[in-house]
Amino acid sequence: MAGSIKAFLKNLKIWRSLKMRLFIIIFLMGMIPSIFMRVGILENYERRAIDVRTLDVQTQLRIIANHLITYNYLQDPSSEVINAELEQISNLYNGRILIVNESLKVVKDTYGISEGKTIISEEVVRCMKGTNSVNHDSVNGFIEITIPIVETISFVNAEGDKDKPESMEVVRGVMLTSVSTDIIVTTMDILNRKAHIVEIIMVICIFAIALVLAQILIRPFDRIFKAINEVKEGYTNDPISVPDYLETEHIVDAFNSLFERMKALDDSRQEFVANVSHELKTPITSVKVLADSLLVQKDVPAELYREFMVDIAAEIEREDKIINDLLALVKLDKSVAKLNISVVDINNLAEIILKRLRPIARKNNVEVTLISKRGILAEVDEVKITLILTNLVENAIKYNREQGTVEVTLDADHQFFTIQVEDTGIGIPEDALGRIYERFYRVDKSHSREIGGTGLGLAITRNAILLHRGSIKVKSVLGEGTVFIVKIPLTRSLV
Repeated sequence: MAGSIKAFLKNLKIWRSLKMRLFIIIFLMGMIPSIFMRVGILENYERRAIDVRTLDVQTQLRIIANHLITYNYLQDPSSEVINAELEQISNLYNGRILIVNESLKVVKDTYGISEGKTIISEEVVRCMKGTNSVNHDSVNGFIEITIPIVETISFVNAEGDKDKPESMEVVRGVMLTSVSTDIIVTTMDILNRKAHIVEIIMVICIFAIALVLAQILIRPFDRIFKAINEVKEGYTNDPISVPDYLETEHIVDAFNSLFERMKALDDSRQEFVANVSHELKTPITSVKVLADSLLVQKDVPAELYREFMVDIAAEIEREDKIINDLLALVKLDKSVAKLNISVVDINNLAEIILKRLRPIARKNNVEVTLISKRGILAEVDEVKITLILTNLVENAIKYNREQGTVEVTLDADHQFFTIQVEDTGIGIPEDALGRIYERFYRVDKSHSREIGGTGLGLAITRNAILLHRGSIKVKSVLGEGTVFIVKIPLTRSLV
């Protein structure tokens, strides 16, 4: 049972193969037209052969019909000439001829069976009215033809009216003829056999062509598979190129983009690990150096102990901040983070945050201003929006100049609300704008250390914004200031 299921799944997998589907399509595209062509040609030949045979027989019968009138055969069927002609036509076409007079009686039957009998049929009655007919019976293999026996009567136009006819045709009887189609059927059988032989040869040729074409057409995809495997096994780090088809080019471009992104992520991960190690190790090293300095000294004054302990406490606080920021960054990872959505008054939240941050701003002689262009109610995670606004405003304060300003502007349209944080600080170099969201990246490491930055704030902020399906943009002029613009949907239905 298990073997049969495995075999079924294997066969099912074969049918899902692009190569197999291409083979089937090419094979059917070759076979279906050839089958229709064979059937069409044979049927056309059969119709043409029957039409030719019918026309030939009708011509012969019309000649004999004229002879029947000439020899007055309908009244005296003893004419040897006419009988000989009828027998000749009957034998020539392997058929049967009935001569029926006006009374619907059979005057002559080449088979000698129905003479003297009355025959009534739709074809004979219609032919008596001057309409001949042809019926092909493909089942029994004969053609039934009716030809009227017409006598032309001439008369003198006594009135001298040229528009009136001087002769008329009168139907005196009917020739009912059955003609065998055995020779046509025999020819059709011969043609069918030859056509089947040709068809078998075509099947073999089309099968081989379809197999070769499917193999050729699928070859670029095989090269893509082989190249991807080489990259996967680590044999090469070069971008792959298979420009045979537009589709393969798109696949390769997408793979190369993904590969470059993976390499960038790998480089970023290695740099992140190195940065984490360095950032965590630095405060511990400082604490160890301070502690060792106290241990090697004897009779250390209490003031020096106090000074060293203050420095140790600062390094421990710095280590704690780095760890907390790392934990916050991990929690904001898209794969694990969850949003606690509620309706939040963004204006009120901004006022609370700025009220908490103004003491820090005053300490740095920086003025913080809130500009609310309209009231904003949004469906957001209040904790994470607080984190976003706090990080941006704190950075604007920390990296500002003496007597600088920070303007926080709130605005909204029918879909999004916008938070703009603009400062008059030191600015960011243009070449560094693309890297400011990287973890532990600092534009000026020495200045960042002085103000206690960990290099994780903007990375945390960006992740929180992306969780809300929002966007963040930055504009900066070195030495003049920086503007961060955050745009977040007002409702979850837009996310």
